[in-house]
Amino acid sequence: MVDIATRVWNHKWKIDPIVRSLIDTDFYKLLMCQSVFRNHPDTTVTFSLINRTTDIRLANLIDEGELREQLDHIRSLSLTRGESTWMRGNTFYGKRQMFTPEFMDWFENLRLPPYQLDKRDGQYELTFEGKWPEVMLWEIPALAVLMELRGRAVLRDMGRFELQVLYARAMTKLWEKVERLRTLPGLKIADFGTRRRHSFLWQDWAVQAMLEGLGEAFTGTSNCLIAKNRDLEAIGTNAHELPMVYAALARDDAELAAAPYDVLSDWHEEHEGNLRIILPDTFGTGPFLANAPDWLTKWTGIRIDSGDPAEGAETAIRWWTDRGEDPREKLVIFSDGLDVEKIEELHARFSGRVKVSFGWGTLLTNDFRGLAENDALAPFSLVCKAVAAEGRPTVKLSDNPRKAMGPASEIERYKRVFGVGEQVEREVVV
Repeated sequence: MVDIATRVWNHKWKIDPIVRSLIDTDFYKLLMCQSVFRNHPDTTVTFSLINRTTDIRLANLIDEGELREQLDHIRSLSLTRGESTWMRGNTFYGKRQMFTPEFMDWFENLRLPPYQLDKRDGQYELTFEGKWPEVMLWEIPALAVLMELRGRAVLRDMGRFELQVLYARAMTKLWEKVERLRTLPGLKIADFGTRRRHSFLWQDWAVQAMLEGLGEAFTGTSNCLIAKNRDLEAIGTNAHELPMVYAALARDDAELAAAPYDVLSDWHEEHEGNLRIILPDTFGTGPFLANAPDWLTKWTGIRIDSGDPAEGAETAIRWWTDRGEDPREKLVIFSDGLDVEKIEELHARFSGRVKVSFGWGTLLTNDFRGLAENDALAPFSLVCKAVAAEGRPTVKLSDNPRKAMGPASEIERYKRVFGVGEQVEREVVV
């Protein structure tokens, strides 16, 4: 096992790469990339960094030269032979050859496209523009680099023993969570923490702790590189990016209203079983389910990713019941801002009513709250989102209006088209 504190202390290289592999990313990114490669290979999109926690001024913490070095290093990466073999030959969700030969031929020759980096008001403006299948693969590594560079900036002036104690406390904190979770009967939980992790080494340690502490209750990790290296299941389905871009490409209100279902129709053609998971909240869960075609009720489950998680699950249960489906045969995946207390609460409320699963993210892989002076290592809400497609702005409404994004006029249009009424704001922790 790597001595993380010593490894952090020994940052002596000219560049110590944060991201060392193109598959150091979330599994759903690769699944979505293949879908985009098939259906929209030449669509031009723009991704941009968005720091929702504006009091953390990243450009004042992170050296621009160091950030550029890390991003330039990522652009030098290509798929290794071992990584390609894993993707071509491994079984994912019970299916061999999940990735087609055509997609793999393209991916094996990929280098990530250029980026644009500027500073404004103490924040970095980091933008990626180009063909959708290429640009979308910047999202996860860009976030991982910025999160880890922020951590390195805080840790830089700590002594070796101080670092040892810091990581010992963080390990104890995580292990105490694992000990609580192991008491939950029938628990199913996965690591979803790549994008806002403390570091790659820390995520890898957290995954090993979950594996040892929870056994079969730990179902896998969203991180493809860790899944490969640790012989674990790679976990993930799809994300808000798909309906956001499909909607931006809509030529009128009718096409806009159909866009979220067009996404899932394309997905339905490619995947089955546990990959058929609905993410309904991009433009409001209630309106999405009310207008959903009947064939979607046959899908395996739903992922709850914004708003009140219990309310979202109750909405899904009512929807399945009203459409003649047995909720006990359906899967609900909770994945928004989870920590051990919320996991315990949701597990107790919904076990037996639905099949319950958890995607534990930032507060698994980056919970250093209270461990550094002025809480300088506390996680914060940093995202990298598709903000335009073919020059048209994207919109996300979410079930939590604090997570909404897009021009105000377009947000109002989307609310009208999708029938989204008053919404309740919730604090965005991560």
